[in-house]
Parts: sequence; C-alpha cells; structure tokens
Amino acid sequence: MTGGPQRLVIRAPNWLGDAVMALPAMASIRRHIDGALIVAARPSLAPLFEEQTDARPDEILVLDMKREVHQLRAARADAIVVLPNSFGSAWVARRAGIGERWGYADSGRSALLTRAVRRPRRKIHQIEYYRNLVRGFGIDVVDGPPRLAVTEQTSRAAEALLRDAKVTGGERLVGFAPGAAYGHAKRWPPDRVARLIAQLAAAHGVVPVLVGAGDDRVTGREIESSLPAGTRLVNLIGRTTLRTLAGVIARCAAFVSNDSGAMHVAAALGTPLTAIFGPTNERVTSPSSHGPVDIILRQVFCRPCMLHECPIDHRCMKRIQVEDVAQSVARHLTIW
Repeated sequence: MTGGPQRLVIRAPNWLGDAVMALPAMASIRRHIDGALIVAARPSLAPLFEEQTDARPDEILVLDMKREVHQLRAARADAIVVLPNSFGSAWVARRAGIGERWGYADSGRSALLTRAVRRPRRKIHQIEYYRNLVRGFGIDVVDGPPRLAVTEQTSRAAEALLRDAKVTGGERLVGFAPGAAYGHAKRWPPDRVARLIAQLAAAHGVVPVLVGAGDDRVTGREIESSLPAGTRLVNLIGRTTLRTLAGVIARCAAFVSNDSGAMHVAAALGTPLTAIFGPTNERVTSPSSHGPVDIILRQVFCRPCMLHECPIDHRCMKRIQVEDVAQSVARHLTIW
C-alpha cells in the first residue's frame, strides 16, 4: 500500500478464539502495507503472535490495561485497526492520539473512528466478519482458514513438558479440551469425556492428554475420577502456557474440544479435530482448518441459545453420545 501508514497497530480481539479467527484479516493487512505492523494484545493472548502466523508482526505490544493509552501513544503509530467492538477500545485509541482509527461502527463509537465500516446486517462467520472489516478499508482479503505453526522453541518446550509426564516421542497422543471459558453450557459432560478416553485408549493404544486453563481443573478431576482403574491419562490442565498449549496440540494425532479457544488453535494448526457444539452457533464460530474437521451437534428446539448456563436439561450436549465422537476420532487416527 504505497503511501499508506508507516506504523500501523492492529488491536487484537480479547478472546483466544476470536484472535485466531482474526488471523486471515490480519494477514490481509500485512500483505497490503509497506510500513511496520504492530499487534497490540492482552498479556494472555500476546504469545499467540510470537508463533508463526501469516500476520507476521514486526512488533508485539503487550497491553497493560492501566497503561494502555500511554503504550499506544509511545508506539508512535499513525493508524490503528480496532478489532474489538467495544466503545472503550476506540476511546483508548482516540486518547492515544493515533491519527487514523479504523473499525466497525458499533457501540456508539462512530465519532471516535476516522474510518468506520458498517457492520453486516446478517450473522456471518466470525472469520468473514473480520475479513469484511478489512475489505471495508479497500484492502483485498486473504482467502482460506487461519494458519498457525509453532516455532522450534515452542515444540521443544512442549516435548519437555510431555517428557516430564512420562510421554515418549513415539507415542500417539489424543488431546482433549474439556472446558470452555464461556460457561458450563458449552461443556460436554465430564463422565462422557472419561468414557471416550477409556474407549480410545483401549481400542487404539493412544495416550489421552487433557489441556485447559486453571479454571478447568475441577472438570479435569471429574474426568480422572470417572476413569476405569488403570487407564492412563496425562493431565496438563493448568500446566501449559498459551505457547506450550499450541505445542502440545501440534503434537497430537487428533484433538477433541468443545467450542473454545483451544478448538480454534487446533484448527489453525491443522491438527485433526472433532469439535462438539451445543448452545453456540456453529455458523458463526465453527472451526476453519486446512486439516480434517468434524463438527458434532444435535439439533434441538432451543439451540443455539447462546446461554452460559442451561436453564433446563442440557439436552443439546447430552444427546451427543460417546460413540458419535469416538467414530470421528477413529477416522482421524487413520490419517496420522
């Protein structure tokens, strides 16, 4: 983009899944600017951009919420793309004195933006939602799914973590992300995860690996307590950083997840993925991948309700049987 910004900031989304789904839009911006590209992200998400993505930022700005205005001002950017839809994110960009402020005209913030793009009137997939924004700036967008590859450093760190858990290099892993930051409604019941783990371990000789954030530890313990005696399980819940999480997922022969950030990481890595959907809308947040993906859901009258907690009987998740998921994983294991 000749004559474009010399220093452009992309303010990344605040959730892991959204950040992954924004990668094609970021890659589109990267391809069309000659100047420096700076990704500004919360501390929990900034490490994502240290891995290999098509966004290829020149700098990564780790945001401190109390100092965000100062940090953005110190970046000396002449343009910022504000991906979060909040009023506050646009207000911070304005207070930082960045001359060009681009984003969706949403949440009453049009006056804070110098280039405001109208939001799509209909629900579209989140990847296309971010692409649509970039298209509104007159930039040709990159086709295809989000792409992520771990660095050699991350791969070694993940292997070290697995070695500490007595996993050898030749063993096939199947990863499970049984949690979801969104709420319990998105979680497939832990006892079914346990039955799936036992079945796959017995039938295919794989090593099951649990991953997740610290908040998922209770779910992990429920799964462990439901396993038949002697079933091998590697529980890494709460023990990975974002980067080692990606490294472990990249090492897996197959991955099973609820609709979560880890699901989108697996999709971007191309790890064979079985995604379990309940209350959320797969038309908006389904995983997009260059690898094999199965989306498993059961249509019931109340989905997608988008609720964090189910007020009735969690039928959208309980109608998904262990065998439904096991068949998908078995197919994926024939690939790797």
